[in-house]
Amino acid sequence: MVGRLGAANGKPIVLAAHYDTKNIPGFVGANDGAGGTAAVLEIARALQGVKGLPAIRFVLFDGEESPDDSKDFYSSGLRGSRPYARKNAKKIGAMILLDFVAEKGGMRIPREDSSHIGLWDRLRAAARKVGAQSAFPDETSGVVLDDHTPFLRRGVPAIDLIDFSFKCWHKKCDDMTAVSARALDLSGETVVQMLLDLSR
Repeated sequence: MVGRLGAANGKPIVLAAHYDTKNIPGFVGANDGAGGTAAVLEIARALQGVKGLPAIRFVLFDGEESPDDSKDFYSSGLRGSRPYARKNAKKIGAMILLDFVAEKGGMRIPREDSSHIGLWDRLRAAARKVGAQSAFPDETSGVVLDDHTPFLRRGVPAIDLIDFSFKCWHKKCDDMTAVSARALDLSGETVVQMLLDLSR
């Protein structure tokens, strides 16, 4: 799925999430899947009618979750982002991935180690402007293979908003009790501000 806003020319910024969930009986994926999807949709709604936006593409990927954990994740998962990046990377200016962005209880998203440093600095500057700096501490976590990875491997500056210390990762407790409107607000307002800043 792809939506468009902003300038008709120039290399677009891709704002993305994955909407699929893990194939585990009873698993909801309220943070891991649904949170990022909700954020992308709401950010698109919030930016409608805003003048002077850069070209933005809102993309929701399927097939991020690996169908077979006995195989390499990059080859068996990421079935939506890999072909999208392969087809479009040369035309994309930057990529922002929203993955675990709705966690309840003091959400803290450090920079995922492979995420583009300059783009992450822009995100943290936007977080300071909207009072969400506590959600994006000046820390790093390990490398996470995710939907931003195919873009990075093709030379596109990309960042992944993910708190991989999320205790309910791939567990049944990743339901509505694990997420909060406040966390979505912090991450969403930050990304909206970042997109507005990138238009200047």
